[in-house]
Amino acid sequence: MGMKGRIALSAVVGVVVIGVVSANSGSDEGDGGKGTSASAEHDFGDKGGDGGARTGDTEKAAARSRAAFGGDGSYQVGKDVKPGTYRTRGNSDGMCYWERAKNASGDMDSLLANDNVTGSSYVTVKASDKLFKSEGCHDWETVDPKAEGKPSAAGFKGDGGMLRVGVDIAPGTYRSAGNTDDQCYWERDKDALHGMESILANDNVTGTAVVTIGAHDAYFKTAGCKDWKHAG
Repeated sequence: MGMKGRIALSAVVGVVVIGVVSANSGSDEGDGGKGTSASAEHDFGDKGGDGGARTGDTEKAAARSRAAFGGDGSYQVGKDVKPGTYRTRGNSDGMCYWERAKNASGDMDSLLANDNVTGSSYVTVKASDKLFKSEGCHDWETVDPKAEGKPSAAGFKGDGGMLRVGVDIAPGTYRSAGNTDDQCYWERDKDALHGMESILANDNVTGTAVVTIGAHDAYFKTAGCKDWKHAG
C-alpha cells in the first residue's frame, strides 16, 4: 500500500482526549490531530509584486541550502539520515506524509509513528529507527536543539501545524473561537516522537478553545482551528 494510502496512526488518536483544556473550559497550567501520529506552519511569505517573488525565490534557495534531506524518499537511519530532530515547513492540504519505521518491510506493524501534515512538522528520528519515509513534503532541515527565538505573543495561525514553543510561538494562554464540527484539533507535546506518551494534553473542539501553553512544553500542534489570539 502506498504511503498516502495509509491513515496516520494519530488519526485514530484524535478522538482520544488526554488532559483537556477545551471549549469554554479553564486553562491547564501543566508543562508541555486529527491526523497526528500519536496523536501540521504555512509559508506566509510576501506574494505581492516582483519584489515579493524575488523574496520568495531567495527564501526557497536558502531553505534548500539548509536541507538535510528531500521531502520525497525512503531513508535508512544511520546511513542516509542521522538520528536527530528535523523540520519541514510550508506544506499544504495534508499532502505531506511521513513515517518512522522499525524495518523496511512496508507492513503496518513496522510503523513507529506517522502523520499527514498541513503547515509544519517536527520529527525526532531515533538511533533505533531503521527507516524514515517522506512523500509530498517540503525538504527537511536539521533542527538546532539549542535554538532560541523571539516569537510574538499576539497569536498564531490555527492551521499552522506543529510549532516549537519558545521558537515559533511564545508560551501563554491563547483562545481560538468560532470552530465548528470538531474540526479544530490542538495538542501540547513534550517531544517530537509523536507517540501517545508524547502528548501532554489534546482536544477536538467545537466552539471556543482556551489553552495555556507552558514554558516547559516543547511543541504545540494545531490543525483545522481558527487563528489563536493571546488571551491574557
